[in-house]
Amino acid sequence: MDRDLSGFLSPRSVAVVGASAAPHKIGGVLFSNVAAFPGPVYAVNPGYAEILGRPCVPTVDALPEPVSLAVIVVAPDDALRALDACGRRGIRNAVVITAGFKEAGGVGIERERELVRIASEHGMNVLGPNAFGLVSPRAGLNATFAPRGALPGKIAFISQSGALGSGVLHWAWERKLGFSAFISLGNKAVLSETDFFAGLARDPETAVIAAYLEGVEDGTEFLRVAGELTREKPVLVLKAGHTEAGARAASSHTGALAGSDRAYDAAFRRCGVIRVHTVEELFEEAVALAQQPLPRGRRLGIVSNAGGPAILAADAAADDGLEVPALSPTTVESLSKRFSSAASTANPVDILADATAGGFRDAVEWVLADPHVDMGLVLTAPHPVLTFAQLAESVAAAHRRHGKPVAVSFMAGDLGEVAEQTLNDAGIPAYFEPGRAVRALATLARYQEVRERGPHERRPLDVDRAGAQRVLSGGRSPLGVESLGLLAAYGVPIARGRLARSSAEAVSLAREIGGKVVLKVVAPEVVHKSDVGGVRIGVSQSKVRAAYRELAELLPDGPGDGAGVYVQELLPSGEEVIVGIVRDPTFGPLVMFGLGGVFVEVLEDVAFGLAPLASQEAEDLVRSIRGFPLLAGARGRPAVHLSGLVEAVERVSHLAADFPEIGELDVNPLLCYPDRVVAVDLRVTVL
Repeated sequence: MDRDLSGFLSPRSVAVVGASAAPHKIGGVLFSNVAAFPGPVYAVNPGYAEILGRPCVPTVDALPEPVSLAVIVVAPDDALRALDACGRRGIRNAVVITAGFKEAGGVGIERERELVRIASEHGMNVLGPNAFGLVSPRAGLNATFAPRGALPGKIAFISQSGALGSGVLHWAWERKLGFSAFISLGNKAVLSETDFFAGLARDPETAVIAAYLEGVEDGTEFLRVAGELTREKPVLVLKAGHTEAGARAASSHTGALAGSDRAYDAAFRRCGVIRVHTVEELFEEAVALAQQPLPRGRRLGIVSNAGGPAILAADAAADDGLEVPALSPTTVESLSKRFSSAASTANPVDILADATAGGFRDAVEWVLADPHVDMGLVLTAPHPVLTFAQLAESVAAAHRRHGKPVAVSFMAGDLGEVAEQTLNDAGIPAYFEPGRAVRALATLARYQEVRERGPHERRPLDVDRAGAQRVLSGGRSPLGVESLGLLAAYGVPIARGRLARSSAEAVSLAREIGGKVVLKVVAPEVVHKSDVGGVRIGVSQSKVRAAYRELAELLPDGPGDGAGVYVQELLPSGEEVIVGIVRDPTFGPLVMFGLGGVFVEVLEDVAFGLAPLASQEAEDLVRSIRGFPLLAGARGRPAVHLSGLVEAVERVSHLAADFPEIGELDVNPLLCYPDRVVAVDLRVTVL
């Protein structure tokens, strides 16, 4: 259930437990900030009768009213007692600044458990512990120990790092960047980013949510809330930790290649969260989303008086998936008549270094009016015939007329107050580097696509769950090629074959299959059959018995339960791909797709998605790898049966979602032909 967080964003009254008159103490700094709140403010400290002109009471019980918000900054054990007193007093919202909880380990872990218990007992919303605090500009509240709060704005910033939050507040003041709310999550013992996502979704003051996160505890709830939120408001996340810290020792290719970062990428894609990689990106793109309309598409028109920056912008557009289309004949004709023959009337439009303000005005006007252009970028280097103030006014006027997203890159350290004010009033973001301006515009296009796509509908599949359960219930792990029936139960085509436990049985199976066959050793101890010489390919009928005997010698305990030699039909060569499953502790089953062989083992050309996949998601996953052109028929090769491949990936993803006991799974290879796909080998780890 979504929580009511109005007590944080719009409190009527505030109490600071641990307030101090000493300016060098955290309680003193924090209270001096809170004391500027326009509503009732109380200090709680037995050593004072008042602080900074605000009344001070000895205990929480002595407060004259159950305030909207309590801010606690006392020693850890005292903080627990204060929180309990707040709950008994009817105070339902608290910020615990105090450290010494889970982050400290040992007894701190027990303290945090007690904090959670107290909050649950009293039905309290608790931010922290170990939080930097919160700022609500609309309420005039700075409940942090930063020297200044924040200017009002449309961006809500949520940070799991107090130190980063402190730096951002200072940085934002210098850049006149405002916030609808600033929230430091601390240890997230009670309230998490998901709770604030849900609360800010209903907040009319917030247009964009920007977050710095180090991890998510409840992946399922995050996906639900963020998926609903991003259909209405953009969410940008700077996720720390590109390492494989979430990966565990794994026997499968999928398990070895998966990691926490890949899971977060897949989760963010699923719910429409836009991931960024630096603090600058986080806020530059948040500002663009807060100020600019969304584009109809990805087509970018560029106007510049400098060739080099225009080339950089065009390169950046290609890197970010934007198009730089040819302009309409009408636009080209207008530009050709207006500018000298030395100017470039193609896109990017280069009107040369001596372009005047009037020349820029006309070029920007015509390019933004072009029906082939969805958004515009205006670039300029300093030049004596042109002032930034003049150019800013021209761009702002064209932006107002056409209503298309616009960004500028005025390549100077100081634009001047007039130009800055003009651009700010028009909501036009300005950047020094052309590539950063392009990236911000690309983010607008990405978010427009998030809104347009809506939720993916997953179709019901005709599967044999009972048959799959029988394969998984054999009590053995890992399972190998002998368990291909697991895939067949979910409608994935498999190569014909069965397990033989004697040479006579192998000969009989080979005759049944017909033609040349493949023999594979099967034993729980044999992880990679080829590494131990456990595969014979193209064995003729007359040599099956001898091949069986050779492979049987590799079985540590001889043929028996789960061990033997698998006799399988010999298939013609095709494009090899791998489809895998690994279970992420936060977001559940991940599906991996990639080209097989060296492409997965060396190049790691793989992509991950969250199971279960809708048909379109499965196709997007297949198309997302770098090697997809090989599957689509590059260099004269026949294209594979794409619909069959997509359906196989979709069906494996549903298998993963239906059976949580599957820890890891590799279909490797899945052979792809122009008319079909066939699973040839399988490895499954059962939890």
